[in-house]
Amino acid sequence: MSRSRPTTERTLVERATAHRRSLRWREALITVLLRVCAFSAVAGLLLIMFFVFREALPILTDPQTQREANLRGFFTTPLWQPVGAVPKYGIVPLLTGTFKVVLVALAFAVPVAVLAAVFASEFARPRVREMLKPIVEILAGIPSVVLGFFALIVMATWLQQVTGATTRLNALNAGLALGLGVLPTIFTVCEDALRAVPRSFREASLALGASPWQTAWHVTLPAAGAGVTAGVLLGFARAVGETMIVLMASGNAAITSPWIFDSVRTLSASIAAEMAEVVVGSPHYSTLFFLGAILFVTTFVINVFAGIFVERLRKRLAGA
Repeated sequence: MSRSRPTTERTLVERATAHRRSLRWREALITVLLRVCAFSAVAGLLLIMFFVFREALPILTDPQTQREANLRGFFTTPLWQPVGAVPKYGIVPLLTGTFKVVLVALAFAVPVAVLAAVFASEFARPRVREMLKPIVEILAGIPSVVLGFFALIVMATWLQQVTGATTRLNALNAGLALGLGVLPTIFTVCEDALRAVPRSFREASLALGASPWQTAWHVTLPAAGAGVTAGVLLGFARAVGETMIVLMASGNAAITSPWIFDSVRTLSASIAAEMAEVVVGSPHYSTLFFLGAILFVTTFVINVFAGIFVERLRKRLAGA
C-alpha cells in the first residue's frame, strides 16, 4: 500500500501536467489562428486598396491617359459621355446624382429608423418587440436587386402618379428604395444602443415627474447618442456605396440638376454599368477605377470621422 500511493500521486501529477501542457498548446494554437485571421483580413483589405489605386494611377502619372482623362477635366467638363468620338469624363453629374440619392435615402430612413427604435425599446410590449425587431431585420436580408426591382416596377409608377414627375425613374424613387435598404442597419444599431442605456436613467426621470415620452426624448435618446450616431453613419456609408438599387431605379441619366424628380446616375452605378464593356488599360478603364477610389476614400473618411465623433460623444456623456 505504501508503494502504490506515491505511484498513484505521481501518476495524477503527470496527468495534470500533461493536461496543462495540452491546454497551453491549444491556447497557443487558437491564438495563432486568431492572429492569422486578423492579419488575413487586413492583408485582404490592403490588397484591394493596392489594386484599386494601382489601376487608377494612370490618371495621375500617364501622359497618354491624361490627354483624354485628367483631374482638371473631371471637374470642368459638364458631361459624362465616355463612349464617343470625343470622350467626356465629367464626374460632376455623377457626384451630384450620388449626393441627391443619398440625401433622399437618409431623409427617409433616419427618422423612421430612429423613431421605430425608440418605440421598440421604450414603449412596445415585450411580445410586440419580439415580433417587430425580427421583421425589420428580415428586411436587411432582402437582396438589393430585389429592392431595385420593386422600385423599378411598383414604386416608380406609384410615385409618378402621386408627384406628377415627368420621369418614372428619378432620384426620389431611387432614394426611397435605397432608404429601405439602409433602414434595418440604422434601426438595429439604434435599438441596441437604446436598450443599453441603464434602467436607472429612466427610473430617475419618471420619479422626477417626466412622462414616458419626455423620458425617451430627453433622457434615453441623448444617453444613447453615440450608438444612434454610429447607426446613422453606418447607414450613410452603405448608402454611398450601394449599387444595384440605384442602377435599377434611378434612370441612369448623368444630368446635373438640383431636382429630385430628374433621373440621375451615381458613381457606383457608373462602375457597374460600364466596367464589363470597357477596354482594359484604356483611359475609360482608369477613370472607372478612379471613381472606385473616390468611393473607397469617401467610405473610409466617413468611418474614421464616425469613430472619432462617437468616442468624443462617449467621453462627454461619461463626464456628464
